[in-house]
Amino acid sequence: MSSGTEDNGVPNASSPAMIRRVALASCIGSTVEWYDFFIYATAAALVFNKLFFPQFDPLVGSLVALGTYAAGFIARPIGGLVFGYIGDRFGRKKALVTTLLIVGIATFVIGLMPTYGTIGITAPIILICIRMLHGFGIGGEQGNAILITCEHAPAEQRGFYGSLVQIGAPAGFVLPLALFALLTVTISDESFIEWGWRIPFLLSILLIGIGLYIRLHLSESPLFAAAHREKRVHVPMTTMLKKHTRDVLLGWGAKLSESTIFSVYAVMISAYAVSRGIPKSVMTASILVAILVELVTLPLFGALSDRIGRRKVYILGAVITLLLAFPMFGLVYYDQQGLIWLGLIGALAVGHSAMYAPQAAFFAELFPVSVRATGVAIVQQFGALIGTIGGFGAGWLLKVGDGTPWLLAGYVAFTAAVTAVSVFIMRETAVLKTQPADVMAEAAGE
Repeated sequence: MSSGTEDNGVPNASSPAMIRRVALASCIGSTVEWYDFFIYATAAALVFNKLFFPQFDPLVGSLVALGTYAAGFIARPIGGLVFGYIGDRFGRKKALVTTLLIVGIATFVIGLMPTYGTIGITAPIILICIRMLHGFGIGGEQGNAILITCEHAPAEQRGFYGSLVQIGAPAGFVLPLALFALLTVTISDESFIEWGWRIPFLLSILLIGIGLYIRLHLSESPLFAAAHREKRVHVPMTTMLKKHTRDVLLGWGAKLSESTIFSVYAVMISAYAVSRGIPKSVMTASILVAILVELVTLPLFGALSDRIGRRKVYILGAVITLLLAFPMFGLVYYDQQGLIWLGLIGALAVGHSAMYAPQAAFFAELFPVSVRATGVAIVQQFGALIGTIGGFGAGWLLKVGDGTPWLLAGYVAFTAAVTAVSVFIMRETAVLKTQPADVMAEAAGE
């Protein structure tokens, strides 16, 4: 790939200016879409049981409302497959613009929706359908956002630039919490139930405009453009799976712990702590602090993976997750409120971050350009579905353990062990200076 600028004066895909533009656009776009995805979870926990499921007992209604949140995870693999095909066949940019519109418009519509009291059972049905659209769009967003960034970046810096895309998930998780927290302290409970809850959903229209403007002004991935010019034959998904079965299966193993611990430590552990008598405010503040710190550690671990390799950093995160599983739950079980925030920083900002940061470049580099969007989608979205459902499903281990967390902690440690072994078996994909020139060129996708 050449460097410099095009005739019209716009920096081309390999110039530092274009790389920074693409990375910023992907980070902002991913934050917007994850904001839309996670805002539903926040509203489901706070008000959706009263607005859309009032026919149930309050506790049951809350569980049903949160259950609809899971519908998004079920739809994510479908979106991944559809937009993986679009990304491989028609371009990463086209896929990203489409997913942004799907998720953003769906979120805005929720802010305008009539509730159960107005249209009856139709309201929760529409809500579930919209939640499926959320998942469908996010499933297509994640892989293509990673690729358009990693394929613009120099091969020796893909870990760093890919990790900037990953910032979108924790940032998108924090923003709805902060916005809803602001609303709950500035308006009355009655006003919040009546109209205040709609504001975060309606504000998404502004974020859509910003994200759409940025994405429309991006250049297409240079690696995809080169492959398109060469008129390479599109490879059917079945053929891709047969050729890359090992990478897909090991990728699922690598994804298992990362997706499990985020759902356990960012969502489930709070409910368990409250059941033990720990104030919800303590857990919310601790989780927010840990995720904010993760926003800083993600690019650091991404850059480290460029220097020492994806596998070493990834395995480090899995080992830390394994070692912290029992101590983290012990802090909650033994009511060590002053240390919970520190434990969560270790679990999320170090353990999770060390796996999540290099993951973008690691998974992208497993597959050739012609099937890369499909391959990444299959590994990311099906892996996330397995890990997230397994993590939430493992919640019953708290009941089996008579309220003690040790069985659940053991499950977290088990997933970390599976991930560590899977990554250990996988091949290193980073372009390292110690590698022979031919290996470096192959890893660079050249």
